Amino acid sequence: MDMELRFKRALVTGASKGIGLACAEAFAAEGCDLIMVSRNAEALEAAAAGIRQRHNVGVAIHAADLSDGAARSALAEAHPAIDILVNNAGAIPGGRLADISMERWSSAWALKVMGYIHLCQLYLPQMEAAASGAIVNIIGMAGQAPRADYICGAAGNAALIAFTRALGGASPAHNVRVTGINPAATRTDRIVTLSRNRAQQKFGDESRWEEMLADLPFGRPAEPEEIAWLSVFLASARGAYLSGTVVDVDGGNLFRK
Repeated sequence: MDMELRFKRALVTGASKGIGLACAEAFAAEGCDLIMVSRNAEALEAAAAGIRQRHNVGVAIHAADLSDGAARSALAEAHPAIDILVNNAGAIPGGRLADISMERWSSAWALKVMGYIHLCQLYLPQMEAAASGAIVNIIGMAGQAPRADYICGAAGNAALIAFTRALGGASPAHNVRVTGINPAATRTDRIVTLSRNRAQQKFGDESRWEEMLADLPFGRPAEPEEIAWLSVFLASARGAYLSGTVVDVDGGNLFRK
């Protein structure tokens, strides 16, 4: 199926690994030119080099700490004209309320919650002026199914779900669409870190982290590529009547228990 994305410009944050890298790869496979953003320039260049080898598209990289508002503004100044924004950068820690200092809480929200909001604020006006564009926010199932042992992430994700729905309700007036994805446990380095944290809390032994991923739907976590393929659909002409929609990708787990 042709997603009608060839020659579009897609900016993907958190693009050096995990879901972000999978999204960059998927958009490149559809013929999009890329702007790949993350903190680590070396990791970004290695990821970009692989995409350049596999796909005949332009790939620019931009190393920045997106928890910093000035860095977000500098990104928009450096790459002002895009067709697709994929907000993905985020690293909210696991833990209960007493486990997370206010400094850590603030820094985590600065990257993911305020980072997503600010980048939408920076890029939405040029999309509205062009009467074209799509924003996809990669959020997380914890916003739909909050747990006390991931309270910082659950609250942040819930805020971004509401933000995406509200913004996506208004944006079609300018022919711009805003959607979101809530991945559940996905096979990335991050899920290992979170699972180790939960195993330490539950068993006092982080080496038992794999037990925290037992009994998943279909007997496995989601794959990053599955989230990426959905992000492509949501940003494409094939998803042209979707805005304000946030898709849960949890294999039906929310309704099993």
